[in-house]
Amino acid sequence: MPSLALLSSLLLATTASARPSRRATGEVQCPVVLNGFVPADATPTDFDSYATSPFNPDYIRGDEKFSTILQFPDAGSSRFDNDTTKAVEVTINDKSIFQTQNGFRRAGLQIQGDTNEDSPGTEGVKTLHFSIKQDPERTLNLTHEYLNVWHESADYSANQFNFETGTIIGKSGTDKNSYKVLNRQNTQIWSTPVDATAWQNFAITLDFNKNTLQVYYSKDDEPLKSVTSAVSNDNSGGGQYQIGILKKPTGTSDVVNSGYQETGIDEGQIYGGIFLEDSADGCVSL
Repeated sequence: MPSLALLSSLLLATTASARPSRRATGEVQCPVVLNGFVPADATPTDFDSYATSPFNPDYIRGDEKFSTILQFPDAGSSRFDNDTTKAVEVTINDKSIFQTQNGFRRAGLQIQGDTNEDSPGTEGVKTLHFSIKQDPERTLNLTHEYLNVWHESADYSANQFNFETGTIIGKSGTDKNSYKVLNRQNTQIWSTPVDATAWQNFAITLDFNKNTLQVYYSKDDEPLKSVTSAVSNDNSGGGQYQIGILKKPTGTSDVVNSGYQETGIDEGQIYGGIFLEDSADGCVSL
């Protein structure tokens, strides 16, 4: 007859195996145009090859490959991740210099298929989804301005929108501890505090026919809700979606090429549930 201790251990093992993993319940309801979901079995070197990465393996980065830049923290699941996908962390350090942009510290993701000209992401009505979580071991220095997610025009002259945090250069009085959505004219249209522990889920709908922009938001596994109306915005100019970290310097008017960046940078931003969907007929996954 089994001992009481053995029966207890068997019961605990059975309960543990039956316990569901921490996975979110959000479901994609609309056709996916650009797929930035990270497969659960992805390895760092997968992101160095067009054949195995959901992102462009050559952009945006300095000399370090994405197998070095990207981390895969145990961060739980964002709203639209499930058993087949996982979070990815974009990190920057002192070497994170893209091309000759010596003022920035920068690394970012471009979803494969998102071309600079004639991209399927710049026609009709499209909604970009992404979720963000903080890494307590790689915190951002919010005395700087950070671009996290944005859409850059094909001629690199403007951004149709910016999703930012930190201290925005030239805009005194803004809360550095918040995420901010800015339109093409760099006017803030919405903000929310940075949460140190929760998943924060965002969706931005761009209507390229009507030239409008609309923001959706939720935390953890809560359904997204509209937090702005469809506001007027100039969405012309084509281009690509940028997702990651662009840390601007301080103390300069030429932020691309010069300015102050402290040494010993070790910062990161965790992303999950990255995808672009077709929002024709008002379809938005919530």
